[in-house]
Amino acid sequence: MSEIAFTRRGLIGAAGAACLSGAAGRAAPRSAWPLREGSATPKLCMLSGPTADERAMRRITQLGVNHAIMSGPRLPWEEAQLRQIMERFQKGGLTVSNMMIDGFPNTIYGKAGRDREIENIQKSIRAAGRAGLPVIEYNFYAHRATEGYFDEIGRGGAGMLSFDYDKIKDLPPLPEEGAHSIDEMWANVTYFLKAVVPVAAESRVRLALHPNDPPAPISRGSGQIMGSVEGWQRLVSIVPSPYNGITFDCGVTREMGHDPVEACRYFSKRDCINHVHFRNVVMRKPREKYTEVFPDEGEVDMAAVMKELVRQKYSRLIYPEHPRGLDYDREREGSGDYAGWVFNVGYARAMLQGALDV
Repeated sequence: MSEIAFTRRGLIGAAGAACLSGAAGRAAPRSAWPLREGSATPKLCMLSGPTADERAMRRITQLGVNHAIMSGPRLPWEEAQLRQIMERFQKGGLTVSNMMIDGFPNTIYGKAGRDREIENIQKSIRAAGRAGLPVIEYNFYAHRATEGYFDEIGRGGAGMLSFDYDKIKDLPPLPEEGAHSIDEMWANVTYFLKAVVPVAAESRVRLALHPNDPPAPISRGSGQIMGSVEGWQRLVSIVPSPYNGITFDCGVTREMGHDPVEACRYFSKRDCINHVHFRNVVMRKPREKYTEVFPDEGEVDMAAVMKELVRQKYSRLIYPEHPRGLDYDREREGSGDYAGWVFNVGYARAMLQGALDV
């Protein structure tokens, strides 16, 4: 028999103890709280410039973010150059875990000079591997349809960004870009991948191709290879390898009319999500009409996406991108949308802790 006396106080104490005992079986023990990122969990990151000073780094680490992404140097990258950047950020409490590589237009357009560009990219991948950079992100646009963007007003007067394909569908190709068919673009990216993915695998550097955003059907006369989930699937099948991967963007997935959770599951199971962009949208017509909104008010079930990433044991970076325009930032010149970033990071942190607490 229990030694707890059968008094009102004793009954309350016994009930409380039973409740705590039951809760302990369902949730993480208090000794494990707060749930934190680890080697086997997703990790939040923020964008920084490679020349960021100590103050700029503190603005990131004060949010509990310990990983940075940024644009890389001009091609070709050199190991010493990358190490200098990465070690300086490490002293500021940030691990540089992803750099964007660009500057290879002849490769994208299939023009003379692409072999030299690809050679420089191969050198850059090898330098990244030696420096310990785990992911390189890149784009493969013939043209990015930014002319279709326009501003909208959201809740409380916050700034939103919308896209309407009708604004750009009849725009002619730009002389410096030309028009490139979808078949031509697939041929160009195939040539590129067959040359660089083996080097990436050898160097243990994962490649992440960002989807076309906006995912317009035709962009100034050119096809968009990454404007549909079917395109993403084709991309990773060209050279099947974890080092030939994508940036999974749950916002773009919904812009294209697809279910972000299903897409996340498909690519996670094939171990080819090498970076994640975490944001929300309201889609009105797939690929053609949508509005980027706050992460808590769009059509993407952000909690379900985060849970799927955790369930699939995704362990690389999540970037809670595209902060909305807030008066607090508008009134402070040079704030860099910091209040908007605080909201996005805080929301993503809550989603991550909720997904880990299962």
